[in-house]
Order: sequence, then structure tokens, then C-alpha cells
Amino acid sequence: KTIKRTGLGKSLFFEIRYDEDGKKIEKFVLNQEPYNNSSILLVGKNFGCGSSREHAPWALLDFGIRCIISPSFADIFYNNCFKNGMLPIILDEKKIEELVQYSKRKKHIEINLAEQEIIFGNKRIKFEIDSFKKQCLLDGLDDIALSLEQLEKISSFENKLEKNKPWIN
Repeated sequence: KTIKRTGLGKSLFFEIRYDEDGKKIEKFVLNQEPYNNSSILLVGKNFGCGSSREHAPWALLDFGIRCIISPSFADIFYNNCFKNGMLPIILDEKKIEELVQYSKRKKHIEINLAEQEIIFGNKRIKFEIDSFKKQCLLDGLDDIALSLEQLEKISSFENKLEKNKPWIN
């Protein structure tokens, strides 16, 4: 239990990554080289289901994951990814399977957010993303940073409110 964003990576997928004695299960993909240093995670349907708190994206980020590719995501998890600077990509299962097979050869997969494409070998797969969320990721903006961009308007509103309704403050 924590409210910190750091230190959660060691607990990522704990019940399937470690045995009852806390030793790593060698067959688990994220315990193997080079996957234990992955920044892209290829997963199945409805990823993040049951992970409505931000701890799930925090654990993934702390492990080093920056992008998750799935056929579908749980809604709250999907939005929490963006709020924490992580890119969730929705992609057809057949394309994900192609990426999985490519990655089994321990080959490099690259994500180009600006061009909205996944690059592997000499192939490219396009993906869709909301333009506002894309821009926020590219600019490194979270909810607080977006609010701070409106600081002048906020101050103006507060000044008018204090002038017109002083009893509120």
C-alpha cells in the first residue's frame, strides 16, 4: 500500500512473476532477457480490467513500460495511462500476434507517436489515437500542466470573483 509512484515495478504481475517463496519464475516473459528491459508490452483483450486505480499504470511505468498494445482496454485504466504519460494503443489481434511473433526473435519494435505507427523490421503498422491525447503525450502535459497553461485566465476569474462577490473569499 502506497501513494508513491515509485517502487511499484518490482510488484508488477507479482502473482504470476514470482513463486510462493518470492523467487522469480524464469518462464515468465518479463523475467527473461531482453524482455525484462522492455518498454513496450503486447497484451490480450480488456487489459487493465480491475485496475481502476492509478497504481497499475504506476507499476508499469516503474518497471519501464511506456507503451501497451492491446485489442481493448478497461476504460479507467486506458485513461489513467494517458494521465500518467503512457501510450495505450488499440490494435487488431492479428496485428498484435504478428508483433508477438516478431518479438520472439528478440527483434526491436519501435513506436513513432508523431507518425502514429509501429515500426518492426521493414514493416509499419498505423494506429489511431485521439489528437488531443496525442498532443498531450508529445508535449509531456498532464492534467496539472494543462491547468497551469490556463493560469492567466484562472487568476483573472478569481480577481473578478473577489471584486464582484467578496463574501465568497
